Amino acid sequence: SLDTHGLPDCVQMNNINQNKARLNLIVLMCFFYVTDESKPKPKSFAPAMTVPKIPEGDKVDFDDINRKRHEKDLSELQALIEAHFVQRKKDEEELIALVNRIEKRRAERAEQQRIRAEQEKERQARLAEEKERRELEEARKKLDEDAKKKKALTNMTQQYCGVQQRVNGKRGAKKQTEREKKKKILAERKKPLNIDHLAEDKVKEKANELWQWLMTLEAEKFDLSERLKRQKYDINVLQTRINEQQKL
Repeated sequence: SLDTHGLPDCVQMNNINQNKARLNLIVLMCFFYVTDESKPKPKSFAPAMTVPKIPEGDKVDFDDINRKRHEKDLSELQALIEAHFVQRKKDEEELIALVNRIEKRRAERAEQQRIRAEQEKERQARLAEEKERRELEEARKKLDEDAKKKKALTNMTQQYCGVQQRVNGKRGAKKQTEREKKKKILAERKKPLNIDHLAEDKVKEKANELWQWLMTLEAEKFDLSERLKRQKYDINVLQTRINEQQKL
């Protein structure tokens, strides 16, 4: 800086105006210049300027000094403006590329979601169809089982009624002819011996014959008793099944 205390007032005023103009240029430069620490600083397009030297002697050309400083400031400002627009163009290109990538990813994600939704819809449809098929199958099986139970119950009822009718018929017939049958059986079995005129050998033969006949009667009695027990057991089992089916 120059010592201007000994200069005239007009020169000092001129210097003040020049300082104001320089300050305005600096403010304008700060307005256009955008700093970014993460990016390398742009190369300066300003030509290399040499610091003006003040000539020796009593006479100083302030106009020339101010002109050179003004040219230097303009060159630096122009370089900053050009670097700013270059960086701005680069940022815009990166922004456009980023927007394109975002849109592409968004479209891919939407397509994936659509495919997943269709797959889920198909899966739900298959599950619903399988559930409906199982329900129909269970309903059909239940109807078949009910029909079989009703048929079995009907058959058992008919059999029971037939057995009861036969038993009742036999009981009625037995009641009616019981005495007659008893008399007939006794008449057949109670035969006169007529052994008075027989010899000893014939008597022994007659005794063996009567013994064999007695054994045959005992065997028939045993068979009839077992048959009666079996019939009573079958009737009880049939009655129990009918009662169980009626409870269902």
